[in-house]
Amino acid sequence: MDKSRQIFTTGLLLSAFAVIGTGLVAFTYEQTKDQIAEVERRALLKSLHSVVPPSAHNNELINDQIDLSSEKYLGTRQPLPVFRARNNGQPVAAILTAVAPDGYNGKIKLLIGISYEGELNGVRVIDHRETPGLGDAIETRRSDWILVFDGHSIENTERKKWKVKKDGGVFDQITGATITPRAIVKAVYKALTYYQLNRDSIFNKPAQRAIEKQVS
Repeated sequence: MDKSRQIFTTGLLLSAFAVIGTGLVAFTYEQTKDQIAEVERRALLKSLHSVVPPSAHNNELINDQIDLSSEKYLGTRQPLPVFRARNNGQPVAAILTAVAPDGYNGKIKLLIGISYEGELNGVRVIDHRETPGLGDAIETRRSDWILVFDGHSIENTERKKWKVKKDGGVFDQITGATITPRAIVKAVYKALTYYQLNRDSIFNKPAQRAIEKQVS
């Protein structure tokens, strides 16, 4: 077989393998996409229910979602999801997504559950790059530090106290990792402020998923 024919044959074989490989990937995706979507849905619900328990509402949180953005109060220009909890149609709580942009190793993404009246139901970290064994104590699987926010509000905790104790505030710091909790305290306070300023519009906006269904 001459060299040009050998190159041609090799090219055909490589093309065939590429087509077969692409087909297998597509087939696998089609067979598993619903299962993957359901796993992701359950994981999201688990996170949402960690800050607003199912007993507090009777609507589907994932289907009562809007997107909001505020670099000043939520830490990023990118739209972030907000989930509304309702009981028989009445507002119960909002779960805001916010970003603490100044963690020790970068951005810390948060879920912040706020009751309709403006009190913190709970805060959870959903993404971060803080130092393992030190800054990662912000995760509930590592410590209960993040629970220090429960029950606080702008009304019952004066502004100058929204700091870690080292800075004269009321919130515990993490030993050896002051920068991380300092960033989270600041982000939570800003998110609470945003909620206080925008509560009515947060609950009155049409659900994003409902909008998408009307457009499609």
